[in-house]
Order: sequence, then structure tokens, then C-alpha cells
Amino acid sequence: MQNTDVNTLSALFRERVRLTPERIAYRYFEKQSNNWQTMTWQEVAQQVTRWQAALQKEGLQAGDKVAIMARNSPHWVIFDQAAMGLGLITVPLYADDSAENVAYILDHAEVKLLCIDTPQQWQRLYNVRDKLTDFLQHIITLNQVNIKKYPDDRIMWLENWLPTNDENHGLQEKENAPDDLTTIVYTSGTTGRPKGVMLSHRNILSNAKFSADCVDFYDNDVFLSFLPLSHMLERTAGYYLPMLVGAKVAYARSIQQLASDLTTCQPTILISVPRIYEQVYNKIQIQLEKANDVKKLLFNLAVSIGWKNFEYQQKRRNWSFSFLLHPLLHRLVAKSLLEKLGGHLRLAICGGAALPEHVGKLFVSLGLDLEQGYGLTEASPVIMVNRPQNNIPQSIGIPLPNIQAKLGNNDELLTKSECVMLGYWKNEAATQQMIDKNGWLHTGDKAEVDDLGHWYITGRIKDIIVMGNGEKVPPADMEMAILSDPLFEQVMLVGEGRPYLAALVVLNETQWQAFANKLNLASDNNALQDKTIQRTLLKRIGEKVKDFPSYAQIRRVHATLDTWSVDNGLLTPTLKVKRAIVTKQFADEIEKMYEGF
Repeated sequence: MQNTDVNTLSALFRERVRLTPERIAYRYFEKQSNNWQTMTWQEVAQQVTRWQAALQKEGLQAGDKVAIMARNSPHWVIFDQAAMGLGLITVPLYADDSAENVAYILDHAEVKLLCIDTPQQWQRLYNVRDKLTDFLQHIITLNQVNIKKYPDDRIMWLENWLPTNDENHGLQEKENAPDDLTTIVYTSGTTGRPKGVMLSHRNILSNAKFSADCVDFYDNDVFLSFLPLSHMLERTAGYYLPMLVGAKVAYARSIQQLASDLTTCQPTILISVPRIYEQVYNKIQIQLEKANDVKKLLFNLAVSIGWKNFEYQQKRRNWSFSFLLHPLLHRLVAKSLLEKLGGHLRLAICGGAALPEHVGKLFVSLGLDLEQGYGLTEASPVIMVNRPQNNIPQSIGIPLPNIQAKLGNNDELLTKSECVMLGYWKNEAATQQMIDKNGWLHTGDKAEVDDLGHWYITGRIKDIIVMGNGEKVPPADMEMAILSDPLFEQVMLVGEGRPYLAALVVLNETQWQAFANKLNLASDNNALQDKTIQRTLLKRIGEKVKDFPSYAQIRRVHATLDTWSVDNGLLTPTLKVKRAIVTKQFADEIEKMYEGF
């Protein structure tokens, strides 16, 4: 259906229901029955009509904002489709985001209804209920909460809010226009507060269609969904794209249970951030260290010949007699490893952050079609991706069909297409900084392009940390917040490509001595690495960054009393931290902060 004439996301859903009403749309794990369940497209549509009836009773009008703070499940899709069909604007929230950040977004977006998932979420929000905007009429919870202990007149359990299944309300669809605003997606901004990216039906649907044109997708494909649906990569490529091509989506229970869910659900398509592949890579390396010499030899041979065979299949090298060993090595080495990914995986997409070259090379050498891509929320989000027959793993690929890309000043990657956002919600100044008068979106990333048309990211115009899960964190604002505590003289956050943020800090010697004396602690440099002191410092830092998103919290710290200065080469003449130099000088300390991950 990818070439269909539907031009809104709600029309896409209706057309999918019309074409394949009895086909399985979603597979999910139900805790009550402790078993995996499925829903057909018709069953999803029936639930959408119930939600629409309930939303209409709220008196909501087209253009009103409704937010969802839930884990991936059919409920997420049902909420989204019910809202879009009525012309409402969806505001996705991270399921584990901080209460303070959620309160800010709800107020900034003027959200009138919020859907949450768990009692734990409500307990967190209850502590900031005085900050929940007056716009908010109701809070719908998918699971029952303890209203007596955490009372609020606005909260209501889903089953008490929805009409009965027996009522036939009919699927509603307001006449949405392709360029109507359909969602506001909040992403980290340079002011310390997230910015609301405004995306239209055309923005997202075009991106899904362009992405579908890059690879052959089939109606018997199974996508495994585990990246948050509040992240545009998962939402476009793991929700709307499968709907477009008629594929099934299985929802993983959690990241911790991902290995088990891979073997249970046996996906054919996997969309992930680099961290997942890095974790598998690290496990392979640990197993190799324990293996005997024969197994190590076979593994290294499989990787070496597998890479050469991959290059041959890509028409970048000549055939070799060593390829005769490839089928045997695949059975002895690669097959068992790929079976741990479900055994049926034919395509793995990696985006959200840079994939380390050695990781990508290992997987393609073992026979996994791993394709790296690139994008950002403001572009709905995919801009580039490799192709099965034109794959250079260390590159970010080539632009999607109908998407333009070029190099601007300072080799900045610019892009232009109908996928580019409408702008930032209530922030015209930031919009103008991001999109120039000719419609080019400025990504902030430095890039280069080779003779074959493949693009490579070489750096960033601004200092933005891209974590291993794809989240982008502007460090300057968090560093300023930490420096508001007089105990900290200097600070630099690290976390590029890592699972969490860590901090290098220089303490104010006078403040530290007073603080250490108060707690009867030693106050020299050696004492700063004591675990008790580490926890104390992290607590102080945590107080200063608590208003930032949950994924931007700091979990490790390395402290010193040795000041960074112009003289020792760690500061510029204008007293700015030389991030690259500090990172290099403290390389060992940084690695220690990530040991065990």
C-alpha cells in the first residue's frame, strides 16, 4: 500500500483496516494472562472508536492537545489514531521522564488530556500536581492507581472512562489536511528546556513512504518494537511504516527481556540505536576471551572471509577462492549468533547515534544486513540510510528519495524536503535559526560526501552529546546548572555514544575543605575517589539537574582539585573548556566511569 494516495496518517490507518481487517496487526504480552496476545486491524479499529467516543465526551475540539506517557503497546497506537481521527494533536512523553519535565511540557503545549500507564508514573506526577497546568482536564490511567493515597479529581481509570464494547460508535475522521499539525514532539533544546517540534501529516507520512521505497518490505514481515514510541525513529519507522506496508509489529516487554523476546517473536525487521548492537558485540568479545584457540581461529576466519564476501556482494572487490569456505564458516560460527537475534532477521536498521565502525563491520561480516542511517526529529526523522545493495556500514548512507542534502558553511549538513518540520511550538526565533529563508534545515552536524554519494558525519557545529540511545543532550545548560553550586569550580559532561552521562568536575578547594570537614572526611585528591564521597557529589549534582529530562541525568562523577587553566592547556584564552583536550587527558578516568557497561 506504500504507493497509495492517502495523504494523512488517520487516512492511512483507515485504509489499512479496509484492506486487511482480519490480518494480525500487533502482538503484545499481557501480564494478566501471562501470555502473548494478538490484535487484528479490525479489533484495533473497534478500540479506536471507543477511545474516540470517550474523547468526544471530553468536549475536546480539533486542534486541542492530548498527551500520552506510556510504554509501547497497542494502546499507544489506539490513543494516537483516536486523537488524529478527531483532529487532535498528540504530544508524546517518555514513559520514564522526570515529573518536572513532564509538568513543563504539559504546560508549554497546553495539554488538555493526559494518558499515563502505571501507578508509579502517577506517584511521581502527584508530587508536582501543583505544577500541572490548569489546561489539564483529565488524567486517564491504563492501569488502576491508588486514588485514596494519591487523590486528584482529574484522574480516572481507563475502563471507567471508555464506553462499553457493545456501543457501536463508528470510526470517526475529521477532514484533516496533509499540512495540518498532527503532533508536537519535544526534544532537547539549547535553553535547558525541551523544544516542541511541530510535525504535520505530510511531514511524517512522506518520511514513511520515502523510507519504504529504500527497501523491499512484505506483509509477512515482523517488526520488533522496543525503542520508545515517543522517539520519532520508532514512531515513523516502527509504527507508521509497518502500517503502510501491512506488516505486523510485536512489542517487546522491556530492554531487559529483549534477548528472550527476540527468540519468541522472531522478527524479520529490527530498528535500534547503536547501544543494542554494542552490547551484543561486547558479549561476543567476552565469550571469545574464554574460548579455546580453535574457536577463536574459526571466529576470526568467519569474520575476515565474511567481510570480503560482503564487499564482493556489494561489487567492491573480486571473487576469491576463500569464499568457498564461507557457507561452512557461516554454519559453524555465524548461524548460532544470528539465532540469538531470533533467527529470521533479514534487516537491521541502526540510527539515532553513530554506529562504531568495528561493531557494524562485525555484524555485516556475520551475514546480518545492518544498515546505518541518519536523521533528526525536525526531519520526521529519517534523512539518509544505506541500502541493501549499496551499503557502506561506516557511512550514514545516501538521502532518501525526494530528500535533498548539501553542505553549507563550515561543512554543515543541510537538508530540504516535505519532511522538514513546520517549526518549533511557540518559538519562532529558534525556528528561524534552524530553517533558513530558502527552506534548508540546518542539522548542526559537520559532514562530507564521497564520490559514490555516501555521506559521513565528521563532527558537530555545536557541542551536543549524542548518547548511545540516540538522545541528544546540549551539555552547556546542564553544566551551568551544576556550576550554580559553589562546590563546583569547573565541570564538563561526557557521554558521547555512551549509555548514560557522566561528569568530570573540578571542586572549589575552599568549599570542598569546609564540606569535607563537616562530614569528617579527608579533603585531599585521593579521598575524592572514595565511593561515599562519589555518592555525595552525585547527590549534589542531581539536585542541580533534576529539572532536566530523565535520560539526561548523571550517574558517575570523577572529581579533582586540580584546576583547568589556560596555562595547562585545558582552557582557551577566553576561558572556555577545550573539550577534546580534556577528554583526551582524562581518557582513563572516563573509561573507569563506564566500567561494567
